[in-house]
Amino acid sequence: MNEALRVAMAERGLSCEALAEKVGVDVKTVGRWLSPGRIPHGRHRIAAAEILRREIVDLWPDPGRRRDVPWFRPWREAEAAADSLRWFEPSVIPGLLQTEAYARAVLASGPIAVEDVERFVKVRLERQKAVFERPRPPLAVFVIDEAALRRGDPELMDEQLDHLVEMASRPNVFVHVIPFSAGLYAGQAGPFVIASIEGSRDVSYLDNQLAGQLAVDTRELAELLRVWDAVRGHALPRDQSIELMKARPWMKR
Repeated sequence: MNEALRVAMAERGLSCEALAEKVGVDVKTVGRWLSPGRIPHGRHRIAAAEILRREIVDLWPDPGRRRDVPWFRPWREAEAAADSLRWFEPSVIPGLLQTEAYARAVLASGPIAVEDVERFVKVRLERQKAVFERPRPPLAVFVIDEAALRRGDPELMDEQLDHLVEMASRPNVFVHVIPFSAGLYAGQAGPFVIASIEGSRDVSYLDNQLAGQLAVDTRELAELLRVWDAVRGHALPRDQSIELMKARPWMKR
């Protein structure tokens, strides 16, 4: 039996029937979750963990994801289960849109130990597959500051921008660039991502120099949505953004 799940349900006073009703699944499904090795769908793991007030990894440890740092695992679960993603980045290309070479360069430039870089590159590429190669990939909208398109070795960025144009051409992926002409705008305090999951409240992820932070508080999410509306309003339309990424007027070509 999944003892961690059983104990969490007992502490919250929830039977299989009660948990099933709250998560929105059949009671037999919850019964199967109590069997060892049975791992629910991502969105159900998120909903159940929230109801039971536990970390997802505590209820369903996944040996295949030990490459993650512990604080990042809940966001990875949310990201992989999301029906839509809204992502703002003021200084680098979003992780889900990075080439392997660009991801390696970005990770190597940060506080990560040299021997850990390849491990984190692999995690990043796995995340991309989990999001974009599933049967029903999410609607993903990215707003990126033009500064992120310009920063990096020209050869590295040429490959990265080609990949960005390719991704932006997918029907479920929208990439919008905030041009330098926008001047100062709300949102430059830092990047954030908002994941929307059917049947669950929105979850947001904010990054800083030391670790990431999940935000689920209604007021915090409301504030981030206001910032999102502002940055989206400053960004170029999809077609103009793609043309800018193709033209790259700042590069000598």
